[in-house]
Amino acid sequence: MPSRNYAEYADDGRFDRPRRSTRPRTKDRPSYDDAVTAMVVTVDRGRLTCLIEAEGEDRLVMAMKSRPLGRKGVVVGDRVRVVGDVSGTEGSLARIVEVEERRTVLRRTADDDDPVERVIVANADQLVVVAALADPEPRPRLIDRALVAAFDAGLEPLLCLTKPDLADPETLLSIYRPLGVPYVVTRRGEELADIRERLDGRISVLVGHSGVGKSTLVNGLVPGTDRAIGHVNAVTGRGRHTSTSALMLRLPAIDGMRGGWIVDTPGIRSFGLAHVDSTDLIGAFPDLEALTTDCPRGCTHGESEPECGLDDAVADGRTERARVDSFRRLLASRERAEGD
Repeated sequence: MPSRNYAEYADDGRFDRPRRSTRPRTKDRPSYDDAVTAMVVTVDRGRLTCLIEAEGEDRLVMAMKSRPLGRKGVVVGDRVRVVGDVSGTEGSLARIVEVEERRTVLRRTADDDDPVERVIVANADQLVVVAALADPEPRPRLIDRALVAAFDAGLEPLLCLTKPDLADPETLLSIYRPLGVPYVVTRRGEELADIRERLDGRISVLVGHSGVGKSTLVNGLVPGTDRAIGHVNAVTGRGRHTSTSALMLRLPAIDGMRGGWIVDTPGIRSFGLAHVDSTDLIGAFPDLEALTTDCPRGCTHGESEPECGLDDAVADGRTERARVDSFRRLLASRERAEGD
């Protein structure tokens, strides 16, 4: 059989590249007019549990993020639009096709050198920092950094102190009183009216390191939740992580209250603030910010800054030294790594 040369192969139509489709491309996307609005209440390995508030009865729907959302993260507290099977029956699965604009975003980094931000909760109103007065010992540096994250996110802070039978609350409160941070003191087995009043009608995020009594508090606020309760290691003085993922829970509307929502988060051992610009922190304290109008350009308002307006204000009595010192402690915490 005679061989064929290259020119003959080149002319053979069998080797032509397939032609592209002549169908015109479109930038139109589905409108999803039938999408239902829901709120993400927990995330577990890519599966998102969403709450659809319906007349008569709320229902929980399991959903997956749709491909068009790309790498956009979906977190607890997000308001989303879902399509597909939204019946909530066992085995059903819906798709999240849109994430609504967030009002607030609480985020942290693994440490102060980590460029990757981790969004903890979206659309919260308040950050509740839960701290034990003893067993384990309170960690003011961690509290400071959680407060900085709250101020940066535009959340109202609340300090919740547990185990007052083991230590005097005043020792820790004296550190934060100059900043005007509100607080409540809770005792295990007693009424939680004070903190319920602070949580009423809001979406509140609870953070704290392991062993401080956060799960006990959650179980008391939302009976029947049965969040696992950990114990403090007698040698290390640290608690064991019992919550493994953030969970959003509805507060019961009792004693004339509206209810609200709490988000229980896993115990933390560090609170990285790489995402926070330390020069923006002053904005969380309008009274102090007003005193810095005459500061030199580039002034960070830290303790070592020359000619800072805060020092002038203390000198002439326009503000208290304790308040400025407390603000500068928060400022320094942004630049100081938090160890375990």
